[in-house]
Amino acid sequence: MALKPLESLPETPLKIKRALLSVSDKTGITALAKSLHEQNVQLISTGGTAKAIRDAGIPVTDVSKITGFEECLDGRVKTLHPVIHGGILARTSHAPDREELERLNIKPIELVVVNLYPFAETVKKEGVTPAEATENIDIGGPTMIRAAAKNFAHVTVLTSPNQYKEFSEELEGSEGISFPSRRKFGREAFEHTAAYDTAISNFFSRIEDLEVPGQLSIAHQKSGDLRYGENPHQKAGVYGNQDQFIDCFHGKQLSYNNYLDVDAALKLMADFPETDTTIAIFKHTVPCGVGISDTLADAYKKAFSTDTVSPFGGIVCSNKTLDINTAREIDTIFTEIIMAPDFTEEARELLQQKKNRRLIQIKKWPDSTTEFAFRSIFGGALLQQENHLLIPDQKLTIPTKRKPTDSELKNLHFAWKVVKHIKSNGIVFANDLKTIGIGTGQTSRVDSSEIAILKAQKEGLSVQGSVVASDAFFPFADGVEAAAEAGATAIIQPGGSIRDEEVIKAADKHNLAMIFTGTRHFRH
Repeated sequence: MALKPLESLPETPLKIKRALLSVSDKTGITALAKSLHEQNVQLISTGGTAKAIRDAGIPVTDVSKITGFEECLDGRVKTLHPVIHGGILARTSHAPDREELERLNIKPIELVVVNLYPFAETVKKEGVTPAEATENIDIGGPTMIRAAAKNFAHVTVLTSPNQYKEFSEELEGSEGISFPSRRKFGREAFEHTAAYDTAISNFFSRIEDLEVPGQLSIAHQKSGDLRYGENPHQKAGVYGNQDQFIDCFHGKQLSYNNYLDVDAALKLMADFPETDTTIAIFKHTVPCGVGISDTLADAYKKAFSTDTVSPFGGIVCSNKTLDINTAREIDTIFTEIIMAPDFTEEARELLQQKKNRRLIQIKKWPDSTTEFAFRSIFGGALLQQENHLLIPDQKLTIPTKRKPTDSELKNLHFAWKVVKHIKSNGIVFANDLKTIGIGTGQTSRVDSSEIAILKAQKEGLSVQGSVVASDAFFPFADGVEAAAEAGATAIIQPGGSIRDEEVIKAADKHNLAMIFTGTRHFRH
């Protein structure tokens, strides 16, 4: 039978007379219960929540006394009862509903305070079993939340301790809970249950070993409003748990574009072991210079020498504590963001002198736990596994007559890590564990090679004796010919072209060593 809707929703303030409190996270629950009790609100509760309230000396009625039915099945069934859900779902502004409540001896419940079993936290634990995870799937909680949120016109629902202060202030300082507040809490309740269901479906996709989920479900809470998106006319926000990875402790709030750049820098640096003292400089999500050295200051000089123009207003990312010597080098030009696992006191004092500069402490690096990346497209989205693959030595093949020297091999590995983070078509020339020239985002691999060589020449850097990394195979021998003519001595590339034999012959002709990785690193 179709439900007959009310002609309009009551927008008058809501007086709270009865409240049902049943929470897994008991943070702030006794303070909230005390506030409600002081406003002469009858408190109804379950299990551990009732005990916490009672232990605080606050009167509370057990749900079982209201329903006349004891909790059963190890607490699986507590609140799933018409006396509870009738009290939550009743449209008390609607005369027929009031008459039915009276006939059934059900009293309205104007406030529902529920948060759910910690499913997401449980499944993060090492070695959690499907049985343990399943027991942490809440049933009664989401049912009450959804019922109260649906009936927000007549009921207030709270799903987080973060809401208690705002609610209590309104409860104590007005004629009741306003309609806009009830609607907002209702929306947040549906967001809460949506995130909960998403965590459950994603867990089952994982234990079923699905390569990609059957349904794309994404649930991230907003972590901040942004002034605008890529351009000032675009509204934007940031979602998720960025504060677990970074702390922007100095400067203005990060912008939409800043977050994109920081993400790109973190992902590149995560590919370099902490034993390698590394600096990367980024502009518009693309590395414009990367260097490894014995000291951080020298690593910065190496990275900066690749391109001395683009780093202005860019991002510097270090994988070591930033010292004063490196800070002085960076401070010679305006750098918008400087990132490091830590900063010495002297470095902080120097770098904080510029108010427009953001300083970010890196708390942890992204890793393989970031399973999927997605993009919105017309009609929906694209999803793929994140590209965490780095090729170990035993997977590499050397098809050329000459094998790379130890020095070339180190530089080839270095260049391969960098080219993974260059936009396709991507070419990286490197030597002495630093980038010499970078060609990125061109429609032709030869164009990318030419740009990389031109940039090196512009900076007065020699590509003689350098190595070359290509994110995908060379489709023709001309790319190898161009690298050889520029002075490169070794190449690393995926291989797999139908013209691989021609490419190998060209490399042998110029006495180039070449490595096939068998894996490409397209980045569109």
